[in-house]
Amino acid sequence: MPSRESPEQAIESLLERGYDACEIDFESGFWMDYPFAEKLGELARDNDVALSVHAPLFGFMGHLEASGRKFTSAVGALDRSAGIVAASGAELVVFHPGFLLGRAREDALDAVVEQLGTLRGRLEGKDRAVPFGIEVMGRVRDLGSIGDVVAIARRVEWVRPVLDFAHMHATSDGAFLDAAPFAEALALVDGVLEKASPVATRESGSAPPPPVGGSIPFHIHVSDIAYANRNETRHLPYGEGTLRVGPLAEALARFERPATIISESPDEESTQIIRGVLLGLRADLPTAVSAT
Repeated sequence: MPSRESPEQAIESLLERGYDACEIDFESGFWMDYPFAEKLGELARDNDVALSVHAPLFGFMGHLEASGRKFTSAVGALDRSAGIVAASGAELVVFHPGFLLGRAREDALDAVVEQLGTLRGRLEGKDRAVPFGIEVMGRVRDLGSIGDVVAIARRVEWVRPVLDFAHMHATSDGAFLDAAPFAEALALVDGVLEKASPVATRESGSAPPPPVGGSIPFHIHVSDIAYANRNETRHLPYGEGTLRVGPLAEALARFERPATIISESPDEESTQIIRGVLLGLRADLPTAVSAT
């Protein structure tokens, strides 16, 4: 969010920069109250700006025990994130899938699904039963591969996969250099979203209108990325690594489904370059041949 001063300044700044989507950044903690969220949502709808919410990083499911301080804090963070979505009419809560924590992958996935069920009961009681998006992560030997998030989304109907192509570029040792791997990942998610309900389940007056064409959009994170040993190390200014969005644009053109694309670049210039390439306003940079 480019401004935290007021909802008016936030939307004005987004529009001045040419953006029509924004992910509200709670990764490091909550900075917005519910009246702020309500006004922000009203202004976003008036100006056709799509909102989403990124939950705090500690807000994940799949703890070893569904009790104790860490679990309680995680549930509280996801509950409040859902409350902001309900107040603002945002599309979804983006959250991380958690960790293996020494378990077999199937056991960790089972724990995530079970604890999401517990969370859902709490949210339904507060009229916060909003869609959640589970993000592909950037560490190759932990929970959070595209296979993991698709498996969770298939088992939990209100959870959608969120593709982070920077993370996937890192864990594949730089394989996302042309349209084919992008299209393969999009096809997996497209199959999950095809079976999902296009409208949020809550009944509050702040619920967003049905998505364009009745389709749930792909929700995508992208930036250039540095990595080592198939694990992400940091997000890079666009052009310093090997990930490019031209092939992503080519892959998206193969699908009828709309997309909400969030840049996680560390600087405004990079985000503007990404925006320009995706909208066909500028040519992409050449793709380097060696990994960063």
